[in-house]
Amino acid sequence: MTDASAVKTRIAEDIKAAMRAGERARLTTLRGIMAAFKQIEVDTRETLDDAAIIAILDKLAKQRRESIEQFAKAGRDDLVANETDELQIIQEYLPPPLDDAEINTLIEHAIGETGAVGMKDMGKVMSKLRPELQGRADMGAVSARIKARLSS
Repeated sequence: MTDASAVKTRIAEDIKAAMRAGERARLTTLRGIMAAFKQIEVDTRETLDDAAIIAILDKLAKQRRESIEQFAKAGRDDLVANETDELQIIQEYLPPPLDDAEINTLIEHAIGETGAVGMKDMGKVMSKLRPELQGRADMGAVSARIKARLSS
């Protein structure tokens, strides 16, 4: 979905459906997503665009992945299951992830467009790629790939 209002409208409709269906866990997660949107809008006094919504959803997904990792280390399977369920719900609203070949193609294209030749140009490449990859790839892994590519 490219229209920010469409994503928010879809989540609002899904909240109503979850209430009608009595899906408490889904309802809680969806309300948390909407609260994150509203908090950013209040803090910035701006309406969120599609890029901002994807960035927020990506951040929420990353938080869930980190929590899953920590809870798994602590042997808290109940919390791992809860966080996994929330992650799956958040991912429903993110664009489909890119595969490795697509990511590598975008990296090469961005390096070519920016004229990057070394590590000093990494910021240019990342800022070129971020809008295309946000929510569709792990930006930490993308950063590592760019470092490897620019240092060779």
